[in-house]
Amino acid sequence: MSKLDRLDIKQLRIFQALIMEKNASKAASQLGLTQQAVSEQLKKLRDVFDDRLFLRKTNGFIPTPFAEQIAIEIDKVLNDFNALLSPKVFDPKTVTGTFVIAATDYAQQVVLPDLISKLRKESPNLKLIVRDFEIDKLNELMENGKVNLAIAFPDYIPDSYPIIKLFEEHHICVASPHSSISQTNPSLTEIANYPSIIASPSRPNFKGSIDDWFKRFGLKRNIVVSAPCFSIVPMYLETTDSIAFLPSKAIEGLDLIKIKLDQSPEPFDVIAAWHPRYNDDALHKWVISKLEIEKL
Repeated sequence: MSKLDRLDIKQLRIFQALIMEKNASKAASQLGLTQQAVSEQLKKLRDVFDDRLFLRKTNGFIPTPFAEQIAIEIDKVLNDFNALLSPKVFDPKTVTGTFVIAATDYAQQVVLPDLISKLRKESPNLKLIVRDFEIDKLNELMENGKVNLAIAFPDYIPDSYPIIKLFEEHHICVASPHSSISQTNPSLTEIANYPSIIASPSRPNFKGSIDDWFKRFGLKRNIVVSAPCFSIVPMYLETTDSIAFLPSKAIEGLDLIKIKLDQSPEPFDVIAAWHPRYNDDALHKWVISKLEIEKL
């Protein structure tokens, strides 16, 4: 057994008390121990350090030169342990490090600009990494600490992760002002048959998030283009005679025509999620507090 394995914090505290009091009885009283317990631990300390440490005198102890020499180091060790166990005060102004956010293209457009602005103003020493949302790798990335926070839609997040709802969103059918459908009042069947562009950021395919909604009416969409992100779809609409169903907040300020529908797809949530390992992390809690959360 190494010397370190034979040493514990209780013994160091007894050493510190003996240095201060130079009396076994007073040291025991200070620590709430018996004088016998102090003597037993002192015996172990002498064995570990291979030094008598304290010599008896008429009314107590006198430290050896070696004991006086290590006393400063032992004080530092105990102070370091106290600092380790003391409650940590979180101050965003002084916090450093890197915080990684995985976000869908939509979240990067709609959620992150405001969040990043707040974080930069209030925590100037914190570095931020925004990475594309990888649905197939998310769990691995979060378990390994390579992603601290994910902002996406509920279907993209593992059920075991804590989440908060940021706000409710809904799809709007849009087209370019130059499209042939923009001047008409189409039926849902005509909408389904019209050339459609979808955004498929998680996996490249021709499956859209509202396909099931169309199926309720016995309809299948005529999807002709699948784009990797929401932000590029309006550009494709501008150059093609087609339509798209896009989240309402993603098209604000764009030169697009909203196609009126008799019925609309159900709304959906935009959420933030994280691995349970971060539940008690002060930095993580603070970042979450800076997200704009819909008042329910």
